[in-house]
Amino acid sequence: MRILVIGAGVLGCNLAHNFYKAGKDVTLFARGRWGEIIQEKGLVIKNKFSVKSSCDKISVISELDSNSTYDVIFVCLRYTQLQSIIDTLHNNPTANIVFIGNNVEAEFYADALSEKNVIFGFVSTAGHREPEYVESIDLKKITIGDLKTHASNKPLIDEIFRGTKYRIVYEDNIGDYLLSHAAFVIPAAFACYYTDGNLKKIKNNKEFIYKIIDANAECYAALEALGHELLPKGEESYQSDKYRKMCYRFYKLMCATTLG
Repeated sequence: MRILVIGAGVLGCNLAHNFYKAGKDVTLFARGRWGEIIQEKGLVIKNKFSVKSSCDKISVISELDSNSTYDVIFVCLRYTQLQSIIDTLHNNPTANIVFIGNNVEAEFYADALSEKNVIFGFVSTAGHREPEYVESIDLKKITIGDLKTHASNKPLIDEIFRGTKYRIVYEDNIGDYLLSHAAFVIPAAFACYYTDGNLKKIKNNKEFIYKIIDANAECYAALEALGHELLPKGEESYQSDKYRKMCYRFYKLMCATTLG
């Protein structure tokens, strides 16, 4: 199975690394100096919880032409960059496209590539990119699946990830899952801006952390009012004291272990 990963940030590099380690025929789309470094020195990833670094001699391309066919293309670009890749994907014959990452307009992108088989996923990975390596926390978990109006791609997904160390969670309503995840992440993103990217500044600020949780609840309530399902299961209890206490513990841990 030939796999192309478009996007050489933290998500794309970790995904390509995990496919490479599983013996997959994977190619990474990377441009500029970063692409040159990977070609010259290999893709170096330093795991936050490991003393060893990995160095993969992975195949790299900087352009995708209409003659290159893959079994699947993973798109790991920032949400604001997705529009820039649509024409390129249109012009390439590859049928299976997987968008990885936060996406509040999954249906829009599925419609924009209506001639393709479009899947969406979210990987549990965090980190940042240094000039010559990626520093990351990779939990090797992926939630992946289809829009609720689309046919199931579970057999294809199982085939793609066979042999990897990923724990796969298949979701047959991935659109609402991504909206629910955005409702959880957006207040946390605001906290990142508030602290200039150093969440350790608020790890002991109980009042501020509960404001984040209140903002989560407002977002969830808005999604429910619009008829969306809150996913994964359990998020619908967002107003309970038990759920709020669980969220508080999660944010405390997130603030204490933030990268940087």
